[in-house]
Amino acid sequence: MTQKQELASQGETLEPQTETAENKPQVKTKKSKFIKKKTRSTIYKTKLMEVEKNKIYSLSDALELLRKMKMAKFDETVELHINTTEAGISGQVKLPHGTGKEIRVAIADDDVLAEVEKNKINFDILIAEPSMMPKLARVAKVLGPRGLMPNPKNGTISDNPEEAMKKFQGGQINFKTESKIPLIHLSIGKTSFEDKELAENIKTIITAVKRDRIRKITLKSTMSPGIRLQA
Repeated sequence: MTQKQELASQGETLEPQTETAENKPQVKTKKSKFIKKKTRSTIYKTKLMEVEKNKIYSLSDALELLRKMKMAKFDETVELHINTTEAGISGQVKLPHGTGKEIRVAIADDDVLAEVEKNKINFDILIAEPSMMPKLARVAKVLGPRGLMPNPKNGTISDNPEEAMKKFQGGQINFKTESKIPLIHLSIGKTSFEDKELAENIKTIITAVKRDRIRKITLKSTMSPGIRLQA
C-alpha cells in the first residue's frame, strides 16, 4: 500500500509540498551598480557647437572664443590643461599677472603643527625650514594626501621661508603632471583678466614647461567647453 493510500484509509490526505521562504533555495544575486551619467545643460551644448571639432586655435582666436562662451555670472577661473610627452614633469613658474586667486601661505612652526594635528588646514601652501621637517613627519598622513607636504622640488622647503613666502604670494605657482598620467592642470587667471594678461600668463607657462615636451594644450574656463590651443 502506498503512503497516499494508507493516509486515505485513515481519512487524511497528503498535501503537495510548496516552496516556502524557509525551504526555498537561496540564490545570491549581485547588486546592480548604477552609474549616473553626467548630463550637460542646453546652454553648454549650444556653446560646444561654437568650438570647431579638431581645430587648433591661435592664442588670440582662442581667447576671443573663450569670451563668447562665458556663461556664469561669477568671475570664472581660466584653466590650462597640458598633455605632455611623459609623466614626471614638474617645475615652478612665476606668472606675470598671477592667478587672480588669493593664495594662503603659511610658514611651519609649532602653532601651525598643532592646528594640523587637529585636522585644521588654513593654508594653500606650507613652507618649512629644513630643521622643521622631522616634526612635520608626524602629520605627513594629513598633509601628504592634500599635496601640502613641504618639498624641496617645489620650493616649499627653504632656509629663508619669508623670502619663499613672498614668491608664492607674488604669483609663483608649481606645476606637475599627474602621478601616472602625462597631464598638467593649471589655473592661469580669471575671465575678468584682459586678453593681454591671460596671453602673457599662458606664454610664460608654455616656456616653463617647454614646447618640445608638449603634445596638446586645452584652454577653458570653469563652465566652458575646452578649446584646443596652438602650442
